[in-house]
Amino acid sequence: MQYRILGQTGLKVSALAFGGSSLGSAFRPIDEGKGIRAVHVAIEEGINLIDTAPYYGATTAETILGKALKSVPRHKYYLATKVARYGPEIEDFDFSAKRVTASVEESLTRLGVDYVDFIQVHDMEFGDLEQIVNETIPALHKVKAAGKARFVGISCLPVKLFRHVLDRVQVDQIQSYCHYCLNDTALADLLPYLKQKGVAIFNSAPLAMRLLSNDGPPDWHPAPAALHEKCAEAAAHCRVRGSDIGKLALQFSLANPDIHTNIVGTADPARVLKNIHDSAEPLDKILLAEVQKILKPAHNLTWPSGRKENN
Repeated sequence: MQYRILGQTGLKVSALAFGGSSLGSAFRPIDEGKGIRAVHVAIEEGINLIDTAPYYGATTAETILGKALKSVPRHKYYLATKVARYGPEIEDFDFSAKRVTASVEESLTRLGVDYVDFIQVHDMEFGDLEQIVNETIPALHKVKAAGKARFVGISCLPVKLFRHVLDRVQVDQIQSYCHYCLNDTALADLLPYLKQKGVAIFNSAPLAMRLLSNDGPPDWHPAPAALHEKCAEAAAHCRVRGSDIGKLALQFSLANPDIHTNIVGTADPARVLKNIHDSAEPLDKILLAEVQKILKPAHNLTWPSGRKENN
């Protein structure tokens, strides 16, 4: 397992992190026992960062994760969760200081811990950025001062919003998803800025929420048809070459040392082991070039998320 220093936090984290969305059945129904075992296997094999959110499975992911962590010493892992998003609709968001402060307490109870290492604003593109800067993040800094979290972070899909917020308020960490993977490297342009700011970088969904997999994405995946088609073509090419696009995608994201950690969600212990094994193998640069050529017409093709003015 590779380990990297997370920005100015001083934390040494595994380059491969465990994503909790699958524990909330984000991609398919799961067996709770297998999900708990997946968490244990990840920690046993050296993964020391776990990311979740109350939104995943309508608190199910945090609840199952809490059961899994009950038997694990607290010093064995770093834990990240989120506030402000509680469902799929716009009315399910609440960025108010009162709600996010209460949300932290609720998450701590479900997770069975006294504090989280990272508390993040979830999908801030769905909110009023002025409220987030002037109310939400200051409220989370108070949570930090109270010892309920060690670091404050933000997450969103539109990459441009990170700079918008970081230019206005102090934040320790960002979580970007689907923007540093084989088909989309939009986050790369922001890396020098983030490095200068000393911000910890979580890269979520290096498999582009399973666009870059043999099984293909779930029905709800918001990617445009052109991107679906190119990713399916690239996956087929990898199969012909006797390889797996998921493996290639994971290796590609892990190869950049300026990306501190890469979050992959799975509730399958065998998949956890496969991801760890794949990440340790050398990157096939010839196959990588072939796949990048296939994906080039759809490179950095994304989709809108949140409020219109935030895209």
